[in-house]
Amino acid sequence: MKKDEEYMRLAIIEAGKALEIEEVPIGAVVISKGEIIGRGYNLRENTNDPTAHAEIIALKNAAANLNSWRLDECSLYVTIEPCPMCAGAIVQARIKRLVYGAKDPKAGAAGSLYNIVRDKRLNHQVELKAGVLAEECGDLMKGFFRKLRK
Repeated sequence: MKKDEEYMRLAIIEAGKALEIEEVPIGAVVISKGEIIGRGYNLRENTNDPTAHAEIIALKNAAANLNSWRLDECSLYVTIEPCPMCAGAIVQARIKRLVYGAKDPKAGAAGSLYNIVRDKRLNHQVELKAGVLAEECGDLMKGFFRKLRK
């Protein structure tokens, strides 16, 4: 879907902001009715906050903008597959649809290691689309870690 790529490019812009401040380059945007209502990028290193993941920041921003924790008509676009913490937050926020770029084989909780967002034992399941601009999203991460190792 063309819109999915358009919104993922916005998440990639957020990831670039993280890269500029030497954070792991993950970005996220929350979309409601075609508008960005939340955005975020990783800030763990700069804030010393283990919960300062792009998704959490974007969800908090969206909830504040809607004045509601229920984001049941919203879609979340994130450059990398969410971790267990973020997948749990996505379910708790009642996000309608999750779209992510590259898989995370080491910590992914939306299909790789777990699939928290689709787990029928939970009280909410999220529509899921993986692999949107996956190569571009994955290259951001690979480049970051390659540079870090040097």
